[in-house]
Amino acid sequence: MSTLAHPITAKWPAAHPERLQLYSLPTPNGVKISIMLEEIGLAYEPHLVSFQTNDQLSPEFLSLNPNNKIPAIVDPDGPGGKPLALFESGAILIYLAEKTGQLLPADPARRYEAIQWLMFQMGGIGPMFGQVGFFHKFAGKDFEDKRPRDRYVGEATRLLGVLEKQLSDGRAWIVGDEYTIADIATWPWVRNLVGFYEAGDLVGFTNFPNVQRVLAAFTARPAVVRGLDIPSRG
Repeated sequence: MSTLAHPITAKWPAAHPERLQLYSLPTPNGVKISIMLEEIGLAYEPHLVSFQTNDQLSPEFLSLNPNNKIPAIVDPDGPGGKPLALFESGAILIYLAEKTGQLLPADPARRYEAIQWLMFQMGGIGPMFGQVGFFHKFAGKDFEDKRPRDRYVGEATRLLGVLEKQLSDGRAWIVGDEYTIADIATWPWVRNLVGFYEAGDLVGFTNFPNVQRVLAAFTARPAVVRGLDIPSRG
């Protein structure tokens, strides 16, 4: 199946069908992939999936991701030169790292260390920080019972403590001196927690100086600066 033959292109036509097609929105999960693509320099074409118009529930998007979540990709030059459709940000990060030989250590032990911290983000930081955002900034803020909010704030604080301990030896990035997909997965969520979600005071963010240090280094990277606004909301 070529990129142009995929059902999703009926809604998002590919101007450059030879390039990797990214279907996303600049959320913490979405920008993982735009940042990754900017870091590795792989040619791609971004398409905005608007939640305001429920694009993620359209038949075309569901043909690529039946779980109706961003991000998702179609790579016309997948394994064996055949097109590959893929969803789940963690899976896409691993795929792109292996495809290009970048941002995932070649040494097997270091490789699995990076993957382990990627899974830490996928299973812990993402879901827990997202719940903090819901209960603190969005609909949950109207709940009189603050126990749900406090539960997730407590867990988010604990997870920040895990990161702080991992970084406490002065290492530059999560798995050492090497910047990896674990960083690309993690730091957009930390940035969102204290930025967009405005939960820095709730989680005592000033108590995590090493987390602050590495977050600053991450957000200063040129590829990150570019990727944080891709796809553009227009």
